[in-house]
Amino acid sequence: MIYYHFAELIHRQAEKYGNRTALKHRDNATGKWLIPGVIDDQVHFREPGLTHKADINTESMAAVAGGVTSYMEMPNTKPPTTTREALEWKFSRAAQTSLANYSFYIGATNDNIDEVLKADYRRVCGIKVFMGSSTGNMLVDSTEALTRIFAEAPALIATHCEKEEIIKANKEKYIEKFGKDLSVIYHPLIRSAEACYASSSEAVELAHRYNARLHLLHLSTAKELTLLDDGPVEEKRVTSEVCVHHLYFDDNDYAQYGNLIKWNPAIKTAADRIALMQATVSGRIDVVATDHAPHLLAEKQGSCLEAASGGPLVQHSLQVMLEKSLQREIPIETVVERMCHAPARLFGIDRRGFIRPGYYADMVLVMSVYPGFGGQKFIPSALEKLRVISNEIKSSSLNVRLEIDGGVGLNNVASVKEAGADTIVAGSAVFNAADAKAAIDALRKA
Repeated sequence: MIYYHFAELIHRQAEKYGNRTALKHRDNATGKWLIPGVIDDQVHFREPGLTHKADINTESMAAVAGGVTSYMEMPNTKPPTTTREALEWKFSRAAQTSLANYSFYIGATNDNIDEVLKADYRRVCGIKVFMGSSTGNMLVDSTEALTRIFAEAPALIATHCEKEEIIKANKEKYIEKFGKDLSVIYHPLIRSAEACYASSSEAVELAHRYNARLHLLHLSTAKELTLLDDGPVEEKRVTSEVCVHHLYFDDNDYAQYGNLIKWNPAIKTAADRIALMQATVSGRIDVVATDHAPHLLAEKQGSCLEAASGGPLVQHSLQVMLEKSLQREIPIETVVERMCHAPARLFGIDRRGFIRPGYYADMVLVMSVYPGFGGQKFIPSALEKLRVISNEIKSSSLNVRLEIDGGVGLNNVASVKEAGADTIVAGSAVFNAADAKAAIDALRKA
């Protein structure tokens, strides 16, 4: 049998931070892969204001059940996270309820640039700019505001890029031809490849003009790849992210899955999906993430103009990418690079993303054989509230370039769906796949 004694891997961390419980953790790792915990740089955990869908506690449970030990959460909540006060509320809430490490983006608007510039970017992971409207309607379309953001921002600018004028024109065209009750097959025609490229190219031009640090989120088209360069993430001023759904689905899947795979930006063609995977393997795309965005099933109903955009993936992203690796589309080493190493380097995260002496013990033991691989395309969501089996772990603020402040979290959580991973956050077991069946059975009986 092969054992990994986590005390040996993190003895310096345990000595420095007094985490004695980590010295006792021992796990049978025979037949498993040991990888760093996944860092997801784009999630929507819906708190505050949208907790009928999910909250920081439930979604961080889903994250650790899927091997994600750190996340960066987006600002389009109610109220939106567009002030330092709103940011502090989220940090405080996460310290109380999150199982995983965390940071939060501050959202830009047309009229809050002074507030954005005052945020503490030692803790805040970046500035989110919606250059196309999406869930929450935080569109930034003022030339003056965009100029100030790109010229003055002291931190990473993460953009949602879809050209609003093109989207509106496409929407009007298809409504005039077919009426408002449009099928989801029109979603990628309304939020078209042209709309994505026009907005992404504008963002890149602004970044080059002002030497800004730009991070293009959820690329969805082959054409956008022409705006990027290959090479190490540390040497780039413009970096990019792709989400697992754009690597997994294409527009041929709308017929089967309908609104369940409706996202903004829309899932595009098979050619786009293939090009995105090739760029992920080559290093032109730097990070793989989820854009995790849960909704109630009822909210996903209706025409493509009415159904909510987004889907819950944080519990499944690692499994999806490992499935792609088993299918020989991407090497396992590249999966780890894009989901663990590169996000840590890109955001300057202190001692996470790697398995090294002195680093935080955020690790995942992955079973090498996954039940259910080979046919299931859409993975059901973890929208249900998960129950706590016990409670003893340290969770932390995902601090950028500084040491981590500890908070109180929870331990040994069972997911509503079995997962193929054991997840360790800062040296304590948060999810153990071996216990999943018993825990799920207990939940069903409760």
